[in-house]
Amino acid sequence: MLLVLVVYLVARLPQASAATRGAMAQRFAFTELPIALPPGLPERTVRQVNPKYEHIRSWISSVGAGVAVNDLDGDGGSDDLCLVDPRSDSVIVTPAPQTGDWAPFVLATDPLPTGPAIAPMGCTPGDFNADGRMDLLVYYWGRTPILFLRKADATGLTPQTFHPTELIPQADPADGLYRGPLWNTNAVAVADFDGDGKPDVGIFNYFPDTAVLDPNGHPNVQMNHSMSRARNAGGAHVLRFQSAVSGNEPSVSHEEQPAIAYGVASGWTLGSASVDLDGDLLPELYLANDFGNDRFLHNVSTPGRIRFQLAEGERTALTPKSMVMGHDSFKGMSAEWGDVDGDGRFDLFVSNITQSWGLEESNFVWRNTSTDAADARRKMQSGIAPFRNLAAEKNLAWVGWGWDAKMADFDNSGQLAIVQTTGFVKGTINRFNWLQELATSNDLMLQDPDMWPHAEPGDDISGGNHMAFWAKEPDNGRYVDLSPQLGMDAKIPSRGVAVADTDADGAQDFAVARQWGPPAYFRNTRTTDRDFLALRLFRPVTVEGGAAASTAVPGSPAYGAQVCIKTADGRMQVAQLDGGGGHSGKRSFDIHFGLGTSGGQPVEAEISWRAEDGARHTQKLTLAAGRHDIVLTDRAQEVTR
Repeated sequence: MLLVLVVYLVARLPQASAATRGAMAQRFAFTELPIALPPGLPERTVRQVNPKYEHIRSWISSVGAGVAVNDLDGDGGSDDLCLVDPRSDSVIVTPAPQTGDWAPFVLATDPLPTGPAIAPMGCTPGDFNADGRMDLLVYYWGRTPILFLRKADATGLTPQTFHPTELIPQADPADGLYRGPLWNTNAVAVADFDGDGKPDVGIFNYFPDTAVLDPNGHPNVQMNHSMSRARNAGGAHVLRFQSAVSGNEPSVSHEEQPAIAYGVASGWTLGSASVDLDGDLLPELYLANDFGNDRFLHNVSTPGRIRFQLAEGERTALTPKSMVMGHDSFKGMSAEWGDVDGDGRFDLFVSNITQSWGLEESNFVWRNTSTDAADARRKMQSGIAPFRNLAAEKNLAWVGWGWDAKMADFDNSGQLAIVQTTGFVKGTINRFNWLQELATSNDLMLQDPDMWPHAEPGDDISGGNHMAFWAKEPDNGRYVDLSPQLGMDAKIPSRGVAVADTDADGAQDFAVARQWGPPAYFRNTRTTDRDFLALRLFRPVTVEGGAAASTAVPGSPAYGAQVCIKTADGRMQVAQLDGGGGHSGKRSFDIHFGLGTSGGQPVEAEISWRAEDGARHTQKLTLAAGRHDIVLTDRAQEVTR
């Protein structure tokens, strides 16, 4: 008994006291507000599915809630939301609460073909035809994605603002029913992968190309063929930007390229994230895969040819296999790049299933172990991913059934907090024992849906989780979940997170999409007594008929541009213009740094980017606290907002 007690006292994780949590919570303040939706939408609680999936229809219905925030109307403020609501299978454009007085509306796909067995899974804003106007990419189960390109003459935001066009060209059926490829997409990455200054698109599918949601569909559907190394999913599609047309019938064409080896890209992908680590401004790519190995891919592209090479972590005698990047057997849900430890290098946070008395795996906090960009390049060229997992040391390992996550500085302290969504299927009867039994069964059985235990309405699997708001303790670098102290602990399964300073008060807000529940918006109401630096980075518009530069939108987003700042006290922070990653939440394009109580001291900012011709540039600017708009050509030039 004494030995057991001693081992317990030594092995248990230290926990912040109630007093510490209370004091930390004083750094933050949020007001939860409802998000306006169009009237009359249905509020379903489960989807129709393929007959082979009928007994697990709650499992099949467990994804699809997404949210994105950006400047969709071109007024200079990132205060417009694109929401995917599974209760109605609608894609809704709506103003962030207390920021706009226009009416929310549902994006219409007409005249593109559709069908009853199609459901949207996420919405990614971006300037996909590089004309200086913000568009939307919507991805689905049951069809290929649709681009909603903003019309040149459109003003404001209405159902007529966007022109729907196929991301993948399709035949035009006379009866209006979709008969194209049956993609089932749950992750999208948008970045300039080949360094030509234009946005490319990575589409990463979950289920194989089958009729998952068709109640009359062929019984050829399947599940993962392993709980720990499944590679029978829908696969990756990497699309390189080729040409674009602006106007009132805008379009953009892409070329699909074999950028990732099939054996590497056939995981059941739920999340993706890209960032440049080796200084060449060609973003690396991370794929968070359910049921097995995540994948870290070194970008070795050349202009016109996108190509990635697999890199994996190094294992020591004391490192469990699943704590080595690329060798895990966990259930990857999402990925998010950010500088966790404040050393000026990008780290990575990955959500997994970490349910106590369930599938208690571990989130990942992949600390970047390279000394600089050159060191990262040398290692990745040798097939080595320069990362070590610090999730347990940071107290970020366990949360429940994790999903999307976003890092952001919500109190302008210079420290990143992490908002993480959680929860799977909410019901009244705990069915985790069935799931545990499935997890210990023979892999040869798993691919057949008939072998899976029931997951139907009324069953509960991690349905009582609440989202987490992770903040860093001031003295030891460990994180604490402050969601109960901040009133964010509603036990509703949640999915996507989107972050932006929607009301332009210098404090970042966020929105959360909930699965089979109303979305929520958390307005940051903390008194702004700390300085911040907010940057918008643009490239000039070169597409014929593109939008003229204005003080609100002086160009097209500078995808992949990075900013490293050094504050007066010597601290470093790094961020990028993220074109869109994670699970089903997409942040705004604004780059936001908290400066603490800087006393008005100017900040040294080093900006790195690729110009329209693909040339790399780096320039240092001295910037005052506040907001700055910068256009990037062969030099960085600030423009007046």
